[in-house]
Amino acid sequence: MPLRSTKVPRDAVHHPLFARFYARISVVADKNAKIADHRKELLSGLSGRVIEIGAGNGLNFAHYPSAVSEVVAIEPERILRHLATQAARRADVPVDVVPGAAEALPVKSEAFDAAVASLVLCSVRDLPRALGEIRRVLRPGGELRFFEHGLAESRGMARTQRALDRTVWPLLFGGCHTARDTIAAIESAGFELGSYRRLQVPEGGVRLPSSPCVLGVARRPFVTDPS
Repeated sequence: MPLRSTKVPRDAVHHPLFARFYARISVVADKNAKIADHRKELLSGLSGRVIEIGAGNGLNFAHYPSAVSEVVAIEPERILRHLATQAARRADVPVDVVPGAAEALPVKSEAFDAAVASLVLCSVRDLPRALGEIRRVLRPGGELRFFEHGLAESRGMARTQRALDRTVWPLLFGGCHTARDTIAAIESAGFELGSYRRLQVPEGGVRLPSSPCVLGVARRPFVTDPS
């Protein structure tokens, strides 16, 4: 597939310490925090060509349904991309892992039936630009499936999230910002919001700043607005 011209470097993100930490903790969290169940829900019913934004170490790949004809998985971090490539070889659907950044996706416009954003929009450098790129590469009517950290409904936790986002949290966790309002950002990017639900990850136990999450679907409108 011809690629869109981009000046984003091959390794647009470089967090080697966090990448190694994430590669270990994410596997544990998939089981203990039941994140694997949320991945299955996120990807259920998908078909056709799919682009996954920030594929990490490829934990979604095992959950893509057989109706998916191809997954183009974008991962900017070198260590995680290497792990994702290994996971792609074990997947039941064709997965092509490529370097790139969410803010400048190296693919043609309107080339995909669906896009998947899974625990990644919290860490992109420019959220509006990233969502604009996702909308660009989706065909009209194409779906955006999202499972993301988000701003807590509780005022106390929301204040904590904002304070941590301004200080240590992004430094410790690979650029993650827990207080982003994912739903508002998706709507502002011109998507039609479909069904979604808020959840806590994990469901029980200690509430962390990263615990408030949202899982749902949005669509690129069939009719492009004049702006």
